[in-house]
Amino acid sequence: MIKIGITGGIGSGKTTVCKVFELLGVPVYYADSEAKQILDSNLEVKKSIINTFGNDVLNEVEKIDKKKLASMVFNNKENLEKLNSIVHPAVREHFENWLLQHSTQKYILKEAAILFESGSYKLVDKVIAVVAPLELKISRTMQRDKVNQVEVELRISNQLNDDEKIKRSQFVIHNDEQQLLIPQILNIHGQITKL
Repeated sequence: MIKIGITGGIGSGKTTVCKVFELLGVPVYYADSEAKQILDSNLEVKKSIINTFGNDVLNEVEKIDKKKLASMVFNNKENLEKLNSIVHPAVREHFENWLLQHSTQKYILKEAAILFESGSYKLVDKVIAVVAPLELKISRTMQRDKVNQVEVELRISNQLNDDEKIKRSQFVIHNDEQQLLIPQILNIHGQITKL
């Protein structure tokens, strides 16, 4: 089985691209979504987060308050590294188990916004970068997450820029509303199935 990483900055349209791959029958592991699930379901992770960030990180029903946690890490590289060191190993283990369930597939996708930053690119054979112009990423994210431009720019500043992602990737999808998305995806799908 070929493991393909798919990454792109916030608002690049990774999820849209992944949904098209799923329509082609390709299983997609959504690392970012799984990480959020693990915050709620993995008791060891939850305990480590509370020990690291304090009880303030819990909401009124004793679950991790993801917005509070995000506010603690987005402007603080040290806190972000602490959080990543707790969550990433749990996601990696979950991914390994997920792979076993899809072992008969020709290839799978692992979607992660911070594939390179987290070191997860080392666990895949090839990488697809989904890129989009900055203004478009900002407007998409503001609309989707109901946040202001400053918040979006802050998140973007914590991610690797598109030029660097392109350099490190074997495939690139331009989701710029100028080039058609589906032909780009079909082209890459064809190349991967021939590997």
